[in-house]
Amino acid sequence: QVQLVESGGGLVQAGGSLRLSCAASGRTFSPYAMGWFRQAPGKEREFVARIRWSVGSTLYSESAKGRFTVSREKAKNTVYLQLGYHKPEDTAVYYCAAKPYHSNDYNNWGQGTQVTVSS
Repeated sequence: QVQLVESGGGLVQAGGSLRLSCAASGRTFSPYAMGWFRQAPGKEREFVARIRWSVGSTLYSESAKGRFTVSREKAKNTVYLQLGYHKPEDTAVYYCAAKPYHSNDYNNWGQGTQVTVSS
């Protein structure tokens, strides 16, 4: 199975920017979509954004809209999440996940990367 590895998390000040990366191993990687999710302490995991792998169309949660940007680089099997205009409530572990064709679920998840926003 393809492995997803996130990177780029860290400590950032409110109002700053940070770019997360999610690299997929393996020669053949062609999911239906790649998604970003996050889980804050004591809260359930929530959807942040997703990008259709083939056509590049995007979808964002209301909290991410206008502040975050999801993109992908097909040649590198990598998806990115650019976080901007951070707020302390963006502090969470961020996960990337792959959704295959003909499935309603994201079935392949990375290990997560911690993002901490200081006020």
